Amino acid sequence: MTPRFLADENIDQDIVLGLRRRVKHVDIVRVQEVGLRTLDDPAVLQWAADHGRVLITRDIRTMPTFAHQRVAAGQSMPGVIILPAPVSMATAIEDLSLVADASRADEWIGLVAYLPLR
Repeated sequence: MTPRFLADENIDQDIVLGLRRRVKHVDIVRVQEVGLRTLDDPAVLQWAADHGRVLITRDIRTMPTFAHQRVAAGQSMPGVIILPAPVSMATAIEDLSLVADASRADEWIGLVAYLPLR
């Protein structure tokens, strides 16, 4: 099964739209679309786990720590992809397209990965 994604509130809508245009079958929702915008990081990660979605975020400061804590506690964590601030929109869309097209959801379980992929 291909990964399904949850875009954190700090992910530019243009990245989500670009990914949707490039990968027709991509399943991605934004936290704003599913009522999570005001929730804290642990709650967003819990929702992602409950719905089997890899979280895409630019929150390099706190989200990785909460994700690793979930894994250490034996809680479900379908994966987190971190887009550091210097990663351009074009690179983000290209790399996320590769993730969507060339990986399976089970490959991301428990992982915190940073883009760019190179």
